[in-house]
This record gives sequence, C-alpha cells and structure tokens, in this order.
Amino acid sequence: MFITPAFAQAAGGSSAGAGIVMQMLPLVLIFAVFWFLLIRPQQKRMKEHKAKIESVKKGDQVVTGGGLVGKVARVDEHYVDIELAPGMKVKAVKSTLTDVIDPTAAKPAND
Repeated sequence: MFITPAFAQAAGGSSAGAGIVMQMLPLVLIFAVFWFLLIRPQQKRMKEHKAKIESVKKGDQVVTGGGLVGKVARVDEHYVDIELAPGMKVKAVKSTLTDVIDPTAAKPAND
C-alpha cells in the first residue's frame, strides 16, 4: 500500500534473480558449516564404531552399554557371550557393545 513507484520498479526486473540467490546464500553456508563440523565427523565416528564392533573376536575385552566389562567367550552373528567373572557368562546383543578395549593400551589400575 505504501510502496512508491520507484521502489516497485527497482524491486522488479533483473535484480529479482540475484535477490533470491542472496537470500539463499546464508542458508547454504549454514548447511555447509553444519555438514563439515557436525554431520560428517559424526558419520565417520559411527562407521569406525560399527567396524570395531563387527570385528570383535573371542578373547577381546569389551564394555557393554550398561557399563559391564568382560572378556568375549563366544561370538555369533547377533550375540556375544561375555565372561564377567570366572564361571559367570552373560549373553549380550552385539550392537549394544560400546567399546573394545585394546589390551596393550590398558594397564592395571593398581600399578
């Protein structure tokens, strides 16, 4: 209602295409920043974790989602038998394992 004819003429024409690009540019830049700082590193960590869990073998020391630490006694396609103490075995779903502990990097707590 209060648009002057000069402003209306300037808004129309060839600058309309450039205006749309200038409005979309900040959104594209924000998405690019989120992609490189948040999404991509998270996907990389997920792939590494999945590969680590898939490569679990008998004798590995693992941590479950509940925080239990034990040694793998048997591995199936979907399940893992974990020995928590001598003679005490539990069956866990393989996808609930959170970490595989490297025996060379781990040192006893009392040393």
